[in-house]
Amino acid sequence: MIRMQGKSRLRHVILTIALALAPAPAFAIDEALLPRNLSPWGMFLGADIIVKTVMIGLAVASVVTWTVWLAKTVELRRKSALAVQRTRALEGRMKLAEAAERTGDAHDAVAQLIQSCAKEAELSGGIVDDGLQERVALRLERVEAAMSRQIARGTGVLATIGATAPFVGLFGTVWGIMNAFIGISESHTTSLAVVAPGIAEALLATALGLVAAIPAVVIYNHLVRGIANYRALLGDASAQLMLLVSRQRDISDFRLARAAE
Repeated sequence: MIRMQGKSRLRHVILTIALALAPAPAFAIDEALLPRNLSPWGMFLGADIIVKTVMIGLAVASVVTWTVWLAKTVELRRKSALAVQRTRALEGRMKLAEAAERTGDAHDAVAQLIQSCAKEAELSGGIVDDGLQERVALRLERVEAAMSRQIARGTGVLATIGATAPFVGLFGTVWGIMNAFIGISESHTTSLAVVAPGIAEALLATALGLVAAIPAVVIYNHLVRGIANYRALLGDASAQLMLLVSRQRDISDFRLARAAE
């Protein structure tokens, strides 16, 4: 009995020593070598070159979005205030020649409308009739269209960013998850420490896509409303100019009628 217990203990000791000296499995992971910095900057530094490119592109798109917002907001406020000021001046008892003289060499939208109207009146030899009104209306329409295109420049970039940024972020997400599965295949383990970095990079790309897209859509809609209001101001200025031309025609007709008497 004692001899059997001694043999059993000896076998146990030999088995313990063998397990301790056996080489580690090929799929064992050195935990110290796994990335542990999962901060946004750390994930960016540890990301694949494709995912890095996606992240940089989305960051640049976000900067462009806020730059366009600041520039167009300042431009809209300045031009809208000037358009209101000039339109109110046209509401008084003012002649077309006087309005053109006041604008001088200004290049704002309402000044361009006034100068175009005065130019057509000059080319018509001072004859105010239905033909002049039609020609003036055509000129004003063309100037309004040109000024509307000018004020809307840059907003198309916002529409493009808002439409494409989520899909670009999704591409980075797919690429990051694909890298995570490649890491699982190479390490032969489903340890979360192996999968986490790739999934974190993928989620970061998704987040950057939303950060770029959501403000772009909101700002685009805001600027579209501002541009529509600006176009309405130009329409009011054109209407005032047409009324001014019509009043001058009525005065001319009245003078001709009195002369005929």
